[in-house]
Amino acid sequence: MPAGGAGERRSARILEANQPNSSRQGRGRETAGLGKAVDSGLLESVRESMMAEAGAVTPSRVAAAVQATGKLLGTAGSLAAVERISAELNGLGPLQELTRDPAVTDIFVNAPDSVWVDRGRGIEPVSVLFDGEAQLRALACRLVAAGGRRLDDGSPCVDVRLAGGYRVHAVLPPVSTSGTLLSVRIRRERVFTMAELGSGGMFGPGVHAVLEAIVARRLSFLISGATGSGKTTLLSTLLGLCSAEERLVLIEDASELNPVHPHVVALESRHGNLEGGGAVDLGELVRQALRMRPDRLVVGECRGAEVRELLTAMNTGHSGGGGTIHANTAAAVPARLNALGALAGLSPEAVRLQAASALDVVIHVGRTVRGREIQCVGLIDDGPEGLTVVPALGESGATGPAWPALAARLGMDPEGVL
Repeated sequence: MPAGGAGERRSARILEANQPNSSRQGRGRETAGLGKAVDSGLLESVRESMMAEAGAVTPSRVAAAVQATGKLLGTAGSLAAVERISAELNGLGPLQELTRDPAVTDIFVNAPDSVWVDRGRGIEPVSVLFDGEAQLRALACRLVAAGGRRLDDGSPCVDVRLAGGYRVHAVLPPVSTSGTLLSVRIRRERVFTMAELGSGGMFGPGVHAVLEAIVARRLSFLISGATGSGKTTLLSTLLGLCSAEERLVLIEDASELNPVHPHVVALESRHGNLEGGGAVDLGELVRQALRMRPDRLVVGECRGAEVRELLTAMNTGHSGGGGTIHANTAAAVPARLNALGALAGLSPEAVRLQAASALDVVIHVGRTVRGREIQCVGLIDDGPEGLTVVPALGESGATGPAWPALAARLGMDPEGVL
């Protein structure tokens, strides 16, 4: 569960204590599938006990406080009370139970009575309710404080990473016209194997073999797609295929990659403090990573000027690297690279020369009615029309015009059945 230092706990307590009485009423109702409802009076009594003493809010302290109330709840009732109160004080509140579903990757709160989740089949509503806007805002502020930042009128849009693998994004009114908005992305510690991704419908046996060959032959690649399409999931799995003798250096804005590999070094960017100092961006991390002798350099997401450093690194002998990039299609990746290169002061011609030499393959993933799927594997080509991505494999493993060239680079039979 998300946890912070003493200062963060004090901030959380102040936020909870300042909630209007009206927002505290009705908290005894059943939410998030916790089973038997927890009495609101018990919740307030335990809350006051926790706030009266210094120290972290741990399940053992909550259990002791519940027992100290003298209420006879029974074993099941006591466990439910400890779970609900712990979530209210030190977790995701009414959203905590949703995180126990291993299929849930994202949680979205649009209003106190509008909570949605993504289980890989598209966004769907769930029957989780907040007592009102005050409770929702207090939770958002507490989570952001636990991440070492502040959420208020002066800073109404904040993104933080919390312990436990949660990435939280919150927006306050009036930037949000409908009230507090909360988005929670859940990083699962368990990484899928290639076989599991294949059985889940992301790719077929032929594409499976091509992906493994791309890693084994040390082709540099970008995984493109929209938010939530499975880019990070696929990248983590592919990195797990790298040789155990290789040193992987991962660079991310918010840590999400967790490949199953014995030699991984992870670097994460840092936001500036209230005065704007102390920031460490992805570009700086790429420069530092080059001094760490990486065998493979991976940028979790190219979203800005760091594309310059990434392309430069891949042009200095660091083959086999990769990253992810937001793009509508594989064919749109060159235009996206040009746009990011412009942020770094690179001309389209400079981006073309760098990318043509640095990158080999683009793997595009998308969301369909069937789930997340690899929709295209394409080769980077620098031709008369400039930098393009020529399809080698399409959906269901159908071959494209670049397949013979890709097969030759991978040491595969272009006439083989995929």
